[in-house]
Amino acid sequence: MNKLAIISAFLGGVRNRYMQYHPERELKEKFAIASKVDRLDGLELCYPADFSDVDLLKSLLSDHGFGVPSINVRSRRTGKWLRGSFSSAIAKERNEVVDDFRRAADLAAEIGSPRISTCPLNDGHDYVFEMNYLDAYNYAAETFSAICEHDQSLKVCIEYKWNDPRTRCLFANAGETLCFCQKTGIENLGATLDIGHSIQAGERPAQSVALLSQSQKLFYVHLNDNDRNWDWDMLPGAFNLFEFIEFFYYLNLVGYQDDWYAFDVLSKEVDPLDHFNLVTKLTRKLEELSGRLETDTLEEIFKHRNPVKSLDYLYSVLFE
Repeated sequence: MNKLAIISAFLGGVRNRYMQYHPERELKEKFAIASKVDRLDGLELCYPADFSDVDLLKSLLSDHGFGVPSINVRSRRTGKWLRGSFSSAIAKERNEVVDDFRRAADLAAEIGSPRISTCPLNDGHDYVFEMNYLDAYNYAAETFSAICEHDQSLKVCIEYKWNDPRTRCLFANAGETLCFCQKTGIENLGATLDIGHSIQAGERPAQSVALLSQSQKLFYVHLNDNDRNWDWDMLPGAFNLFEFIEFFYYLNLVGYQDDWYAFDVLSKEVDPLDHFNLVTKLTRKLEELSGRLETDTLEEIFKHRNPVKSLDYLYSVLFE
């Protein structure tokens, strides 16, 4: 069974571009909330925000018995790297990014985290003829290579996303991210599969599991849901129930086990403790529903490619 974690930022000052729903919270306050969430095993920490006092952080982790599945390294910063970080055309900026990620990698080793993950949200473009795509991918390959070689025992994960804040991100879907990872040839560079991002990109998330896992590039998983129009970071299974069940089925099938799920879920007006208690409950329920499906039966159904038989089997197993 995979362990469950919350991205620490979602326990703090939750906001969108129009409103702030929760107050800013100190690290101790975030841990205090997390410690009361049922079924929770750890926190995905954010760099640099959570690392202003590393001794305090290590003490809090020890006191609460929390694991750290990943350090979420923010690659967009207010007032800098405005034209992208990994793909910036300015060598000085790319060098700053490398140095910053190397510090994060050292901190991951210090607190016992097996990976760092980043969502290159500002690496991309808004208009046609805005950027040189060839240069952008080459610069990104150079930057990620320098980051990954710093500690080759540490997994470095690219969390792909279709857009926001760019109208089109450079790493927008599973295929683009996999192609880039294979281009670099770096063994410890792979993908974070955020199911909400996958859904927004028009993917079948289970198919993306299969694609990434067959190349050994499925490094990490984030859970949330949306209506396919925007990355709303909603409760798992709220909109795409069958996609979630198929997603968990394939994660188990490809051997993504004894690892971690991290929640990228926005509580908005709801009390975060109530919200994340339901998030963890829904996740375990979705796993249980997925576990009802028998591989031998599905394999026989797959041979005939008959959706009538597929849906009849799903409804009979899940809802009767």
